[in-house]
Amino acid sequence: MNSQTPQIQLPKPDWSWHGFSALSTSGLYQILHLRQQVFVIEQQCAYDDIDNHDQVAFHLCGVNSTNQTLQAYLRVLPPGTRFEESSIGRIVTAAECRGCGLGHELMRQSMDFCRDRFPGTAIRLSAQTHLQPFYAAHGFMTVTPEHLIDGISHVEMLLRCSSPGTC
Repeated sequence: MNSQTPQIQLPKPDWSWHGFSALSTSGLYQILHLRQQVFVIEQQCAYDDIDNHDQVAFHLCGVNSTNQTLQAYLRVLPPGTRFEESSIGRIVTAAECRGCGLGHELMRQSMDFCRDRFPGTAIRLSAQTHLQPFYAAHGFMTVTPEHLIDGISHVEMLLRCSSPGTC
């Protein structure tokens, strides 16, 4: 008898990019709900999630093609919004979808988007310290010492461009 719990096979999500004004009411609700579930409730961190950056952000949504629920999400901010560089943030995967590679797919798609939309511009993110190896696997380098944001240890990480189209 196998003592390992079999991994649940979830349908691969349908990926789509949206500007803020193109998000449906239901889509925005699902985004805010998932961010609240993970960043506020699961991580027990009351923070200012509604920060007036969503309106200028590009939103990547991974939606379950069977039941239309949001499985994974992130947002990209244009250069000069939060950092000098373009930035990737609010990177989140629903608890039941973790370990299925959705986080890596989020990163691949967001990096491709930044390269296409903001050519030659570096990409910055603010990472929870324990996730440095995950982002480093995508080429990001830690560029600040650890610091607390809302009681959680973070570092800033940067993907530099050596020449246009290479970051």
